[in-house]
Amino acid sequence: MKPVGIYIHVPFCRYKCPYCDFYSVTVKEELLDRYAEETVRRLSLLDGQGISADTVYFGGGTPSLLGGKRIGRIMQAIRKNVNITDDAEITVEANPANDIADFLAGCAASGINRLSLGMQSALKKELSALGRRHSPDDVLRAMETACRFGIQNISLDLMLGIPMQTAGSLEQSLQFIEQSSPAHVSAYMLKIEENTPFHRIQYALDIADEDGLADMYEMTFSRLEKAGYAQYEISNASKPGFESRHNLKYWNCDEYIGIGPSAHGFFRGRRYYFDRSLEGYLAGAEPHDDGEGGSIEEYLMLCLRLSEGLTENGIKERYGIDIPKAMRDCASSAVMSPYCLCDGKGIRLTRKGMLISNAVICRLTKLL
Repeated sequence: MKPVGIYIHVPFCRYKCPYCDFYSVTVKEELLDRYAEETVRRLSLLDGQGISADTVYFGGGTPSLLGGKRIGRIMQAIRKNVNITDDAEITVEANPANDIADFLAGCAASGINRLSLGMQSALKKELSALGRRHSPDDVLRAMETACRFGIQNISLDLMLGIPMQTAGSLEQSLQFIEQSSPAHVSAYMLKIEENTPFHRIQYALDIADEDGLADMYEMTFSRLEKAGYAQYEISNASKPGFESRHNLKYWNCDEYIGIGPSAHGFFRGRRYYFDRSLEGYLAGAEPHDDGEGGSIEEYLMLCLRLSEGLTENGIKERYGIDIPKAMRDCASSAVMSPYCLCDGKGIRLTRKGMLISNAVICRLTKLL
């Protein structure tokens, strides 16, 4: 069996950011212990199934709130019940605002070798507008601490199109990234989600229009390329060899085991999800079956997010077919040429196409 990924959703936050729609609850010490115990129990159900994993990802929420000891217990349970490959990429997300030295020490001791920091911006006024309580200095301090404990594979999040952001202020955030030199950058656009405080005041937010946002996107990835980062997915760039191997599983339509309230998974051909309920998770609620996964339509929608796109080798290896002629003709048409590149390797989106990826991918998918 091909190694899978393991995703652990940690649903705790000290406070809820006004733009965030990820499932989380207010942190309480008693809930942290119960969550860790239940997660260890669920991991024990994987014992004896012959599962190997080459990526583990603790996402949230704010996984750093678990503390190093609880993360260590969960990692111990993963290693006990799943064969973790020697070269596994093991990631934890953290909030730079927290005092995370002890947490990072515990993470390093348990084998975690990659850190994802929710920087979002390098300007205090923009961080304040986002409801973030850390400072740029906190980010630098967290990076330095992680490196001191041997965790040198570090990713920074950068948000585009946030309140008060301009081309000039984005330039300052990009300069911060160049100077701090993380291995990986996730640069994604603010999306106003329903049932968030930002949704209720969206028309009062001082954010860029579509043209301004497109300019910021182009500026970001052009600057990152000049700084030695290669864009490998719509919202991600890395130094050579530091692509997120875990997230690549999602975009390559590979299998992964998701555990935790609101977590999704794709395992042994089936997709599933947990309810957005910590109470239900702690009570032992089973995940819901979400149908068969890995269809050619899914594969197309996901892999076209990657810079290499839909390749002839990839679709041939997985499904035994060539890219359909109708799809190639569409991608090569004059109308689509600003958004797609079509050659002997396959079909991939231009950077302009990545800005309207949903529309482009939808059009191509209909030609399968």
